This record gives sequence, C-alpha cells and structure tokens, in this order.
Amino acid sequence: MNSPNQSAQHSAAQPLRRAPNQTLLIDADDTLWENNIYFERAITSFISYLDHRVHTPEEVRSHLNGVEHATVLAHGYGLHSFRRSLVLCFEQLTDSPLTEEKHLRIESFAQSIADQEIELLPNVAPTLADLATRHRLILVTKGNPEEQTGKLQRSGLAPHFTAVEVLPEKHHEAYISLTTHHGCEAPNTWMIGNSPRSDINPALSAGLNAIFIPHDFTWVLEHEVVNQPPAGQHLLELAAFADLGRYF
Repeated sequence: MNSPNQSAQHSAAQPLRRAPNQTLLIDADDTLWENNIYFERAITSFISYLDHRVHTPEEVRSHLNGVEHATVLAHGYGLHSFRRSLVLCFEQLTDSPLTEEKHLRIESFAQSIADQEIELLPNVAPTLADLATRHRLILVTKGNPEEQTGKLQRSGLAPHFTAVEVLPEKHHEAYISLTTHHGCEAPNTWMIGNSPRSDINPALSAGLNAIFIPHDFTWVLEHEVVNQPPAGQHLLELAAFADLGRYF
C-alpha cells in the first residue's frame, strides 16, 4: 500500500472521488476551527506571570503538561480543567501564597480563551457545505458538552451535520460504540482530524478509515506517531481541510 503522502499525491494528479453516501466523522477543535493557539497564548502569559526564579520556561511548561494530564484524567477536558491545572501548577511551583488577586489573575488566562470568537480554518464552511450534499457528516469531538456544542452553534456549521457526538474520550471503545450506534459500515466510514492520539490511531484500531490533517499547534498531549492502516483500511494525509473535496 502507498504511504499516506504518496496516496495524496497520486490522487492530486488523478482525483478519484469515493462513491456517495460515505460517513465522515469529523473532529472539531483544530480541524474545523482554531483552538489550541489560544491555549498556547494563555500558557505563555501564565509562565510569564509566574516568572519562576529557578525553573526555566521550558521546565515550567513541562511541569504544566504533567499537571494537565493528571487533571484531565480526574476531571475531563474543558476550560474548567485548564483553570484547575494553571492554579495547581502555580501552587506547586511558587514559594509565595496564592492570594485572591493572584487566583483571579490566573483564572483570567483561561477566561481569555472563553472570550475568543470562533475562527474557522480556511475554506472549512464551503467544503462542509459541499460534502454534506453527498455524504453523511457526524461531528465527533471530545470535551465539555456545553462548551463544544456552544462552539458549534457559534461557528454556523451545525446545519451540515446529521448528528453531534461529544465524547469524554476518543479511544478504540468509543469509536466502536459510536459506529454501532449510528449504523456505520466500517469500509465506508472515515475519521477526519488533526490528532494522531484521538482521531487517527484509535479509529484505525476500530476498523475505520482515517484522514489526518495536521495542525501546526496540535496540543502536545495529543501527539503520537501515526500508525499505518491495517490491511483493507485506508489512511490519507492531507495538507488542508479543503482537499477533502477532491476525495469525497
């Protein structure tokens, strides 16, 4: 089988669209709209505010990554977990008391993310509108249901999806359950996203096809080596969301 890049290059020269009525499971954050860049900015502001006298910014960031991992396991994804992680990291690394003023300042870094308007990635809206004329589109994201559905409504993209799934985690079992619930036929079902850990590898392990659309600022906790697809399954790597129109 060709590598993902070779497959993409071949199809770019001779576009061959899949038959209609495929099921496209589509990630949201950093696939449809910008997300992690706002967290990165907030983290940069937090590290600057902490201004640690011993640890370098890189060491503080590494510590925060560990705190975030533990917080997500205990409390799930979402801004509430991010706020908690910032506060815990500050408490663990600082030698000064966490005053009410400092607490509010730290929370303001997370609030800056909540205040962001939805910024769609290039050509997402017209591409989704086009795909929806030929295929079944299901939004498959993870995180806080209220936050994620709120972003979807503000994005203006909701009418293109026949269903929305906000999962606590995107792993092998979640994909099996989801595809069973929606009556998906594995050979005609594709998971599309930017995260190897949540979108690509577990979907492949669940017997689905996958399309990897890298994002320059994918969350570090979502990084993994992209697995090769098992025999009979397909994996594509595309440079941009709009490229989906050549395949579907």
